[in-house]
Amino acid sequence: MNAIIEFGHFLYVYCTDFIINLANIFKLSYYEINFIIFCLLYPVLVVASFVFYIIQRGRLKRSLTNNRN
Repeated sequence: MNAIIEFGHFLYVYCTDFIINLANIFKLSYYEINFIIFCLLYPVLVVASFVFYIIQRGRLKRSLTNNRN
């Protein structure tokens, strides 16, 4: 259990450092980068992956019905 907690702590520190470095590279604040990633980019990726799933499911159903005929 302690290894999981240590890994979680390492991951948190790594991600925070990554965000701080991105903020420095783009000359933005930590909060602005957080907003861009978690309020803009992440929701777009979630919706896009859902749309991609629906499209792929439709293609698979069409493929399966064409193979039956």
